[in-house]
Amino acid sequence: MTSQPLLEPLLEWYDRHARDLPWRDGSATPWAVMVSEFMLQQTPVARVLPVYLEWLERWPTPADLAAETSGEAVRAWGRLGYPRRAQRLHAAAGEIVAGHGGEVPASYQELRALPGVGDYTAAAIASFAFGQRHVVLDTNVRRVLARAGAGQELPRPSPTRAERELAEALLPLDGSTAAAWSVAAMELGALVCTSREPACHRCPVRDRCAWLAAGRPAYDGPAHRGQAWAGTDRQVRGRLMAVLREAEGPVHLSRLEAVWSDAAQRDRCLSSLLADGLVVRTGERTYALD
Repeated sequence: MTSQPLLEPLLEWYDRHARDLPWRDGSATPWAVMVSEFMLQQTPVARVLPVYLEWLERWPTPADLAAETSGEAVRAWGRLGYPRRAQRLHAAAGEIVAGHGGEVPASYQELRALPGVGDYTAAAIASFAFGQRHVVLDTNVRRVLARAGAGQELPRPSPTRAERELAEALLPLDGSTAAAWSVAAMELGALVCTSREPACHRCPVRDRCAWLAAGRPAYDGPAHRGQAWAGTDRQVRGRLMAVLREAEGPVHLSRLEAVWSDAAQRDRCLSSLLADGLVVRTGERTYALD
């Protein structure tokens, strides 16, 4: 299948229904796009928006962020979760200043070499900030391609070679059109072609969708494992980080002990935060953000 049967109706739909998001604005800088991509990893748009706006107001360029401490970046990250993303974004800003004259590099290879930038993030920045042709496979795009292109309800838990080949075959050849295709597919997956209750009656490619034409067969591949939260180390780390973020200075261990009753789990999580470089010991029994 080529992209043409899906391309025109999808782009027309996107022009009418796309959400007004600041990182999609034509005036958004490559740095703004990069910040959005870091923040949107495993985090809903509604939670990202206020933090993103505050972040760009405070640090509108990589140099502005690089001039701060890593701890300040983590503090400003707030409750977005996965605070190592803030740490890595801070490190990437330093690399951009040191090695790229303070400008986000345009090439996929140079982006991929930055701290915290994997295949998806490099492809997304190169596509959305610089209008280049790259396969961009986030969760929403993968689901749209699986349904419309492969006739499957859901993609496999991890991208396969066949999935990448399909994505490449569907991607328009022109760079700017390819970038528009990717962001439109992403938006369709977020608003219409959702995981649990796809609104097929509102889908602009419903008459060209292989999954709908096949009668919407149920997914029969490997199980998709959801991420637990309650009682996990992630929750404990989050509570410890919340105390440290809200403090103006070092925090006594007793304040950290008060947020979680299981001493063994709490100590393990505090040790992991120290090992990750998110937290430093400032005294015999005091801690702070790095």
